[in-house]
Amino acid sequence: MGRWICCLCSRVADPLMLLLVLALVSNPSTAATASPSVPHVKPSYSFGRTFLGLDKCNACIGTSICKKFFKEEIRFDTWLSSHLKLPPSSLLSYSGNYTDDAKSWRRVDITRLTSKYQHDRADKRICTSLLKTKSCSLELALRRTQRFQKWLRAKRLTPDLVQGLSSPMLRCPSQRLLDRIVRRYAEVPDAGSIYMDHLTDRDRLRLLYTLAVNSHPILLQIFPDVEGWPFPRYLGSCGRLVVSASTRPLRDFFGAAPEVAADLALQLLAVLRSMGTNDLNYFFYFTHVDAGTFGVFSNGHLFIRDASTLGIIDKEEGSQLIDGQQEYKDIFSCLTVDCQSPFVSCDSIGEKHSLVMVCQELFPRLLTGKFPPPVQEKIDAFLQRCARGLGDDRGANEAMEELAQILKPLRSCDSRFAYRYPDCRYSDKY
Repeated sequence: MGRWICCLCSRVADPLMLLLVLALVSNPSTAATASPSVPHVKPSYSFGRTFLGLDKCNACIGTSICKKFFKEEIRFDTWLSSHLKLPPSSLLSYSGNYTDDAKSWRRVDITRLTSKYQHDRADKRICTSLLKTKSCSLELALRRTQRFQKWLRAKRLTPDLVQGLSSPMLRCPSQRLLDRIVRRYAEVPDAGSIYMDHLTDRDRLRLLYTLAVNSHPILLQIFPDVEGWPFPRYLGSCGRLVVSASTRPLRDFFGAAPEVAADLALQLLAVLRSMGTNDLNYFFYFTHVDAGTFGVFSNGHLFIRDASTLGIIDKEEGSQLIDGQQEYKDIFSCLTVDCQSPFVSCDSIGEKHSLVMVCQELFPRLLTGKFPPPVQEKIDAFLQRCARGLGDDRGANEAMEELAQILKPLRSCDSRFAYRYPDCRYSDKY
């Protein structure tokens, strides 16, 4: 460049021309303005803070995955159309797509902990009962409550801090379970501690709010799928939306082929068995099951899709709340349920509880009318006896084994069952 300028200077007689040439060389952007480029306009994906529920924080679930939404690394299925419109905010769940590299995408479920109508009703209840107004700052109102003030002073999450919350997970709490919640709470940097020193005031309110509304995301965090627990992977939260691995509800398989139905029923039995017997000595039980409680991955693997109705009894420590403490009620007890709803006594839950519930609600819709008469008659007879409570001295494991022995010869080994294929060709387990 320097040689070119010197050569040019020797040939330019007019000093003014020399100054013009030097100015152009020292400031290339001046010359570039002669041919302006048209700026690229990127499509705008507009979120309202109201749609995500961020306008309600810190009376919300968390913000760990918000960047993914705003960077367009989480997209609703409707965004794949040319209109790029957000779905209606009134829906309880949405299908979406998630990416880490903008090239490969995987399916995810985007859900609310409860319907927007229930959320709005709960928000109004907070304002009218605590501040006597129709609208208010939810965070300010909840911060003033006696329960949250106790949370602010607490070093450790103890049973008295969760007494009266409607979540089935917390009806029979043990200190060991509560320590696990604090240690594995994924909406804060991992401290690996049972003490709440690493939780800010904001973090404590979000954890309390989530436990009060719906403990589903907490269960996904403290019992992760990578450790073998039958739950979908928790990916994060933004406002009042939760993102987890995608599944199809069990209701989609009620009309499935006999071998598929047999396989899903056997997996369901295995999940129920693991709920009663596991290495951590927790006993899981359902307070309600329906066609959306269980889900199926694309590889055919079945798991618990909705953990909101799961209760937990610690077989190692037992419950540390007496029945009188359970009856304690405040605004956090009433966010999603009627304050008058009775608590289920921990002592009333038996090992057959969940099996009987599944026999009443799910197995008949999955297994009825699918198999040849001799086999179908055995299945129907078992389901009728099971739905009535099994009425004999056998435990849940013995009853489940009886049904499993009927179903095992009915399943097949082929690529439709990717979660166990081709292993099933070389293992007696299948």
